[in-house]
Amino acid sequence: MGAGGKAMMDSMALSVKGLSFSYGPQAALLGVGFDVQRSQCCILLGPNGAGKSTLFALITGLYHAREGRIALGGNEIKKSSFQALSQLGVVFQQSTLDLDLTIKQNLHYHAALHGISRKQANNIIHQELERFEMFERLNEKVRHLNGGHRRRVEIARALLHKPSVLLLDEPTVGLDLPSRQAIVSYIHDLTKEQGLAVLWATHLIDEVYPTDQLVVLHHGKIQITGTVSGVIEKVHAENLQDAFAHFTQKEVG
Repeated sequence: MGAGGKAMMDSMALSVKGLSFSYGPQAALLGVGFDVQRSQCCILLGPNGAGKSTLFALITGLYHAREGRIALGGNEIKKSSFQALSQLGVVFQQSTLDLDLTIKQNLHYHAALHGISRKQANNIIHQELERFEMFERLNEKVRHLNGGHRRRVEIARALLHKPSVLLLDEPTVGLDLPSRQAIVSYIHDLTKEQGLAVLWATHLIDEVYPTDQLVVLHHGKIQITGTVSGVIEKVHAENLQDAFAHFTQKEVG
């Protein structure tokens, strides 16, 4: 392998190849494949029912696909599941925080699951909550937080073990506009500051930055991948909204 090929492999955080999955006779994903590099925010853009959550369930190991390959940092989930999944941080669409525990208790519990010492966890928790200007609320119960602040805690939790890949499954659904914008901005900053690879599933066009990579998913199939400008130019659209409509609303004759 040449120097260029090796550098590409070293920078690859997530690789999905030929992935198919069905719920009984109903196909959910058909030959899905794409890559996400380190320091890259990749937007998995698709309408509800496109297959985004199924794809995330496969990447996180909740489901197992008979066809295809998923690798995190070069480790295939089927062959080296622990090494692969230990590199992964996840924020699911439905909140999984314990409402009756404090922010601190929720985060320490998660840190312990990853074998992080209490002293080290304290330092990381301090750092991550300071980023969100929430450290002073450390001892508040999650039940008393609004939706935006709960999401910030979930993102902080997903980053405690310093993953190389962060999955976000529709993380801003139900949040007000300022909360949405704050989270979108924060995640994009993370990709640049920490070299994090992000796969962000959404159907909201305004969450996409011009610098993002795109994977457009519809009816379980990838319609197109590429840069935002490249996707727009491909179909001679005026903007991303029109390009997205082209790939997800066209009728098959």
